[in-house]
Amino acid sequence: MTAASRPSRPHALAPLAAIAIEPWRALADRAIEPNGYYLPEWELAVNASAAGRTDAAVLQAWSDSAGTPHLIGLLPAISAWRAYRMPLPVLVSAHPYGTLTTPLLDRDLAHDAVRGLMDQARLAGARALVLRDMSLDGLAMRAIDAVLAERGTAARVLQSHARASLDATRDADELLRGGIGAKKLKELRRQRHRLAEQYGAVAFDVARAPGDVGAALEVFLTLEASGWKGQRGTALAQDAGDAAFIRRAAVALVERGACEIVTLRAGTTPVAAAILLRHLDRAFYFKLGIDERFAKFSPGVQLTLDLTRHLCADPTIVSADSTATAGHPMIDPIWRERLAIGDVLIPLRSDDPMAGMIFTALKLRQSAMDGLRSVVRKIRS
Repeated sequence: MTAASRPSRPHALAPLAAIAIEPWRALADRAIEPNGYYLPEWELAVNASAAGRTDAAVLQAWSDSAGTPHLIGLLPAISAWRAYRMPLPVLVSAHPYGTLTTPLLDRDLAHDAVRGLMDQARLAGARALVLRDMSLDGLAMRAIDAVLAERGTAARVLQSHARASLDATRDADELLRGGIGAKKLKELRRQRHRLAEQYGAVAFDVARAPGDVGAALEVFLTLEASGWKGQRGTALAQDAGDAAFIRRAAVALVERGACEIVTLRAGTTPVAAAILLRHLDRAFYFKLGIDERFAKFSPGVQLTLDLTRHLCADPTIVSADSTATAGHPMIDPIWRERLAIGDVLIPLRSDDPMAGMIFTALKLRQSAMDGLRSVVRKIRS
């Protein structure tokens, strides 16, 4: 354990940027459950410049079981005031731009890792942890539940939903026929043939070499900014900090085989592109950009069909997380498996009445936010 990795005081949380990267990488390689958004190359880039996501702290658990201190648990965290604008004694998982904050836990010492993270949060003054967009049915949550049970308490789910995921162990064509049906596939093939006839042969390219990713990323950024995200001002290229984060993260991750950028071209014209992260046996579908001039050919769907075949043909990938919203109209009919995701409150003391008060406060806030979003949707419609 380096001096930079260790907090200066037992109760102080280290800044995320101070954590040594090699122990973090080693933990990611041993993680009980994948999370491409908490890989060090990704999260450090987010923490350095992504708008509203910089300057996080980190909960960390270490073990001396092998004779040498090694990192067994890690969770980037922020205050409840920063996360919710509420003055609560709570630490909240830092959002790494992707919608997944499952902590990294050593697969051989997962329970010790959970204990260490909880104890450090408690020493820092927190009465509870909140994991936003947590995988509810995965091995990490099972380890958390087991530690909470031994401490005489239990997690409480603030909100939950199911989002699309891919079983990449299946035959892709069989999966697609069962998902969107033979009739829809036939229509998509017809659209693809028309696209090729008018603009040139349609090709699916995968950039995974360091020399190729930079150019492919710029294609993606251009496509994303040209569509509705650009019109709303939410495209990555429209914010200098966001653009700096994704350029840094993509290059760093591709050098470790953890990032791909896929592009669909008609002739020499890119019509769709997407960023894909990889961690252990899982892929993560981060973002999609399309050229809306080609909307009648369904470029985003066409690219996703090719991506599905690409992932199902890869023996190292078992599943893929869409990281999309629940009920997403494009991905849900194609990737038919579902991943349970939710915000989880983790009490740090047994029989603590403060945990119940925190839960109630956050639920009331959630109800108010849901009502506001409903009003906004009605106004837009």
